[in-house]
This record gives sequence, C-alpha cells and structure tokens, in this order.
Amino acid sequence: MIKKINFLVILAMMFVFGAHADEGMWLPYSINGQNLADMQRLGCKLTAEQIFSFNQPSLKDAIVQFGGGCTGELISPEGLLLTNHHCGLSYVQTHASVEHDYLKDGFWARSKDQELPNEGLTVSFLSYIEDVTELVLKGVTSNMSEEARAEKIDANRKQLAKERKGDKAIKVEIIPFYHGNQYILFVYDVYKDVRLVACPPWGIGKFGADTDNWTWPRHKGDFCIFRVYTAPDGSPAEYSKKNVPMKSKHFLPISLKGVQPGDYTMILGYPGSTDRYSASGSVKNVIELEGPAIVDCRTTKLEQYRKHMDADPAVFIQYASKQASVSNYWKYYIGQVKQLKRNKVYEKRLEQEKAFRQWAAQDKNRSAKYAGIFDEMDNYWDHQSKYTKALIYHREAGWRGGEAVTFALRFRAVNNAFSDKSVSKDDIKAYVKKMKGSVQDFFKDYDQALDRDVTIALLNLFYKDVNPAQLPATIKKVGDKTGGDFTAFVDNAFAKSIFVDADKLNAWLDNPKPLSKDPIYALMYDILQSYWNLSDEAEKVNCSRADRLYMEGLMEMQKDRNFYPDANFTMRLTYGSVQDCKPADGITYNYITTLDGVMAKYVPGNWEFDVPQDLIKLWESHDYGRYANENGDLVVNFITTNDITGGNSGSPVIDANGNLIGLAFDGNWEAMSGDISFENEVQRTICMDMRYLLFIIDKMANAQNLMQELKIVD
Repeated sequence: MIKKINFLVILAMMFVFGAHADEGMWLPYSINGQNLADMQRLGCKLTAEQIFSFNQPSLKDAIVQFGGGCTGELISPEGLLLTNHHCGLSYVQTHASVEHDYLKDGFWARSKDQELPNEGLTVSFLSYIEDVTELVLKGVTSNMSEEARAEKIDANRKQLAKERKGDKAIKVEIIPFYHGNQYILFVYDVYKDVRLVACPPWGIGKFGADTDNWTWPRHKGDFCIFRVYTAPDGSPAEYSKKNVPMKSKHFLPISLKGVQPGDYTMILGYPGSTDRYSASGSVKNVIELEGPAIVDCRTTKLEQYRKHMDADPAVFIQYASKQASVSNYWKYYIGQVKQLKRNKVYEKRLEQEKAFRQWAAQDKNRSAKYAGIFDEMDNYWDHQSKYTKALIYHREAGWRGGEAVTFALRFRAVNNAFSDKSVSKDDIKAYVKKMKGSVQDFFKDYDQALDRDVTIALLNLFYKDVNPAQLPATIKKVGDKTGGDFTAFVDNAFAKSIFVDADKLNAWLDNPKPLSKDPIYALMYDILQSYWNLSDEAEKVNCSRADRLYMEGLMEMQKDRNFYPDANFTMRLTYGSVQDCKPADGITYNYITTLDGVMAKYVPGNWEFDVPQDLIKLWESHDYGRYANENGDLVVNFITTNDITGGNSGSPVIDANGNLIGLAFDGNWEAMSGDISFENEVQRTICMDMRYLLFIIDKMANAQNLMQELKIVD
C-alpha cells in the first residue's frame, strides 16, 4: 500500500484548478481529485485506476525507461516496443556497415529470428512507489550544518535502498523532490534482452536532421521498434537464444482515428530534468555563462565531425549517432539562451523574489525563517560565476572532448592498480582481459583522422577562451609555448599513444604496464585533476539550504500556483490537447503536417532532406490506403499543448480512451526556455502521427509480420 504523500504534494494538488491544465509533469499515482477532474473536462474517459494501478493492469505497465535517457511503450502482446529513432539510433549504428547500411536503408526483421540483440541496452518497468520522506530525514535536525545534513540523508538513503532491494533482482532508487523537501522510493524491474526489430531509413527517421531540430513545422518519422525478451518463466534475463518474447502485462492499441483541434492528449513518460523553481542567479548563469560555453565547444566539435562525415560514407556511419548526440543539445542551448532572453525569464524571477521578500516581511515567523536566503543565493551564484565557464570547457573540450582522451578515462582504475600493493599482477591481467570487448567496440567506430582534428580544434579553443589561471598545466604550458596552436602537440601524442591505435592497445592488453607516461593518458589525467581542483573550489560555497527553504516558502506563498515537481527521470503524466500555435505577431502554425510537406523539403542527395525512392513512389501515386485523413492527405506530425522535456523522447501520446495516437519526439523553438520557465501561449510538443507509422510499416516496408501483431482500432 502506498503511503500518503506529504503536505507539499497535497498542497500542490489542492490548488491546481486555477492553473493551465497543459502545464505540469504529474506523478501519475497522485492523479485523482482535481487533476482527474481537469483531465475529464478536457475529454479523458479513463479512470485513475486505468491510468496507474498496482492492483490491475494499467497504462503505466506499458511504459518503460528506455536505455539511460528515453521512454518507450509496449504495442503488442509479445513485448513489441516503440520509441524514437534518435533513441534507438546508436544501437542501429552498431549493426550497420557500408555493406549493410541500416542507417541509410533502414532495417526490418521479417521474423523473430532476425531480430538483433543489443549489448548494454535495458528497459525498466516501474513496479512500486513509496513516499519515504520521513525515513530519509530520520535523525536530520534544523541545527545541522548542510554538510552533516547531506551526509545523514545520504546514509539513510543508501541503507533504505539496500534494505528494500535485499537479494531481489530489482533496481531501487530514492529520489529527492522539491529541492529536498520530499523523497520518493521507486522500484523497477529491469530487462536486459532487448532486440532491434525495425528502423526506418535515414530519410524518414532523421528527416530534417539538424536544420529542423527543435522547430515546427516538422516532417519526421521519428521511430524505432524493439522487442523485450524474458527467460522462459517470464523473468528478466541476460540475452540468451532460449529467451522468449515478453508477455505484455498491458500494451497500447493504435488508433486510426487521427487528430483534430481540441482532441484530448495524454503523455506518460520519463522527462529528464527541469528547473522551473530556480532563483534568478541560476537563470543568469545559464544565459551568460553555461549556455554560450557549451555552444562554443560543441560548434567547434561539430565543424570537424561534419567535415569528415561528408567526405567518407564509412565515417558517416561510424559517427552518425555521435554527431546527433552532440548536435541535439548544441542547438538546444542556442535556443534556450535566445528564448530565456526573449521571454524575460531572468526579470520575471527577480520580480518573484521581490514579491517573496515582501510576503516574508509581513509575518515575524516567516521573516525569521527565510532571513538571509537571498544573500546565500547571491553569494553562491557570484562564486559560481568564477568557475562555470572553466568547468564546462574542462568537460566539453577536455575529458569529454577528443574521443581518445575520453577513452583513456576508462583505464584509470587499472592504472591505479599498478601502484596498489594489495593488487597482484594476476588481478590486473584478469581486469584487463575484461576490457578487451570495450576496446574492440571503441575502435569499430573510431576514426583517427577525425579525432585528431577534433582534439586540435578543442584544445586550441580551450587555451584561447579560458582564464589562464584555470587552465590545466599541460594545456597552459603547450599553449604558452606555441601561441595556442596544439597541432604539433596532438600529432606527437597520437604518434606515441596506445589509445589511438588498435594494434598498440591490444599489445598493451597482452602485457599491461603503467600508463602515466602515455601522452593521451597524461593529458586526460591532467585535465581531470584540474577539473577536480576547480570543482572543489566551486563547491566551497553552496546554497542548498536557501534553495530548499525558498521552494518551501514559494509553495506556502503561492497557493494558487501549479507546483508539480521538477522533472528528474521518474514517471510523469502530462495532459493537454491538440492545438495550432501562434508564436509571434502575424504567424500561425497549423496543428498538422503532411507528406506533401516532406516532398516540398526534399533535396536529392542531401544528408538532411533526401527521401527514400519507395516513399516518393507512394507519394506520387497518392497510395495512402486507410492511413489518409478525411482530406485524403497523409498526416506525418502534429502538435499538442502537453508539457514534456528531454527524456520524454519516445513517450506515447494517448487519446481519451487510452489508445496510441502519436509518438512524442521534440519541443518547439519558441519555447526553448521551457525547461526553466513554461511558456503557456507557445509551448508545444511535436509528435509523430501513428497513421504515418502504420503507413511506413505496412505500405512502404511491407512488414506484415509486424502488422499482424498490432491491435489497430478505428
């Protein structure tokens, strides 16, 4: 039995009525009362138990955490799982080659024995939730220092998680909410045999690529299909040929009805991170320091990626997923900074803080409780401003910059073992033997020429842009000597290092020795040590107490505000409707796009806007079958007012009756500030229409084995 949630959540639920129904990432087990009334007012026909239940199959049983950062949903009785193309891209890429270019041409398993295993891919089903705030805060007192408080909470969380897990094959997480005012325990069943079933060609799944990313109108078939396998008894199991397709506890029927303006839409998924209750200093830091630093580093990296990928099809296959990963949040931060400024989010937070001060001053108890919190925040962000840019460059241009440098990180533990007298040579050899698989995987998708150019460009940028006093010693020494040109340094390092040459590294694996003199390893370690030192300095000032009290005070002060918890990759429900969008004066965007729009953007041979010939033929013949809308058009994408963020990629868009009508995959440019400040008038979720999915599977791929599995409703 789930414990009653504490007063903070009750308070939030009591006063949701006055807020926009579209805004809010709700914990689905708390959907009742006014939340459910709002959902029903918008058209929902489901009960709270049909949406989320531990006592009977419900929608939540069809929803999974896909990998480490996306959402997926079951769409058949046999564990067939749908997610976004960009969520599955890295797994498709591992199976692709120039001879079998599954990225360009797509992949369709015509029978279960053709489905491809994916090492390291897991899906997690939520099985239990409990509010454990009282247990986590046991022994915490108001007169504790923040350090002592954090240590006590951490110890309580670890002990509780250990007790709840026991010897069961489950994942247990205890997650803070409302800036540490609440703690909730989540238990997951984790399945490790997840096989690739289908992926559309690049010109469908990645159509529009970087140019269209984070924008509307969109014209993308952003889907990938996998299947979850279990041991014969239905339990989670590592990959085995003896495993069988999962027997789904619940799966989503797919609707052919399509969408109209005003139609109810509900999204269940795992949004990654939002920061909507942060103070003004945090917003200012993103606008002035964090966002620009990330954009500059990733722009430099992407320029080198593009140069090499355009020149060699084999390199394109190797780096397609890597480029997409770097590019996604490169464009995100460009848009976020622009829209934070445009929507005056910093100024709005200052006004909110001014109102808070006035409210606190009206009562002597409040005045005493919240005294000094803004001084703490200001001091913290003033302190952070001295380190933010340098820390980001250490990460983005340093130990996560060039691939060889990043790869060398994996060898820290074994290198440290050489100086540990308690570790024998046999132990080291056994450990190194386990690393051989990861070495093979790394070099399969590694191009030395590309990595050389990336490393040179990023180190040049690092030296030029970062305060000399905050540079790693190696970068400062080389940069001072060469005037900031790292070409010769990188060429020499690549000539000598084992981390850029498979033969050299395999020879080392056969006869491991200390790595400290390897130039790439030495560079990595110098950057990492510098990063740790800067982090230690940055962490000497914190404002966790002030953040926690400010959150508590806001919820007390603004009793009519929609205080859903910030996203933290736990299951959430959002509800809204299909709507068009008017992002600026004189501009109105329709709520749907069609295949005609795809062909209007079509550019033969262009990596972003090329289209498969099979799709062109179907468009020319207008052969859409039952997947056309009432006007005879094939709808590709639509937009809704739902509230989502990163992590929701692959989330199902569900209609009033619990049927699948869309697949969420993106947000819109005009609301890129949405992770920090929800924009009621312009924020939209971009979704792939399920009729387009069925059209691609049925008419283009002729994958009738998949069509027979699906439950399709009119």
